[in-house]
Amino acid sequence: MPMDARDIEAMIREALPDATIEIKDLAGDGDHYAATVISSAFKGKTRVAQHQMVYGALQGRMGGVLHALALTTGVPQD
Repeated sequence: MPMDARDIEAMIREALPDATIEIKDLAGDGDHYAATVISSAFKGKTRVAQHQMVYGALQGRMGGVLHALALTTGVPQD
């Protein structure tokens, strides 16, 4: 069963409350998304660590309910 973009956003927001999140359904099938997540919690973290934080927020749904997520992360620009 596909995962709704609003559910993905809610899970990320729960883990990263200050985040600016943009989710796009790439194929219109609810299985292939692109997400841009900008959060101050990423400051000082490597890109890999930032992505791990987002994947952690998805609570094991990556690769299962959520088939593919192209992820872009970063810190807010002052």
